[in-house]
Amino acid sequence: MANPIPFLIESSASERGTLLCHMARANPQWRELAAVPECLVVFQGPQDYVTPSWYATKRETGKVVPTWNYATVHAWGKPAVIDDADWLRRQIESLTQAREASRPEPWQVDDAPAAFVAAQIKGIIGVEIPICRIEGKWKVSQNRPEPDRAGVAAGYREQGDAGIPMADLVVERGKPG
Repeated sequence: MANPIPFLIESSASERGTLLCHMARANPQWRELAAVPECLVVFQGPQDYVTPSWYATKRETGKVVPTWNYATVHAWGKPAVIDDADWLRRQIESLTQAREASRPEPWQVDDAPAAFVAAQIKGIIGVEIPICRIEGKWKVSQNRPEPDRAGVAAGYREQGDAGIPMADLVVERGKPG
């Protein structure tokens, strides 16, 4: 079973870090996690189609095909289910702080009534996953010559805000070697 779940990483908790999250008790995934020796967490970065029309090589030789650019990280570890109100409170406070920090008036867990927060915490369960293996991979046109990479980055930028993260990766990480 797979679900999009926001994770935080506690870098000092293990050699490669420990992933921390929570989910609804109603989500059966936590029971599955409690029963497995290892799980995989996938962090999907930007990804997008590459049209051959962006390649300078198309105009020169015509020997081009479409492809897909992407960036991803896979982390494996043994999950531990945490059913502790204090741990859960700290986890939601940390996650809230991470997500609210850039807002002009960040919301804080203490902004909600204490009894309400306590009731909400009863409806969630925590998970810790010490990372035992981690792999990152990106395909960002690094196999293409510089004029093609420039065309790909420009093409992504023409898509507006949605294309900017991938355009930036092509420019920053797309150089061979």
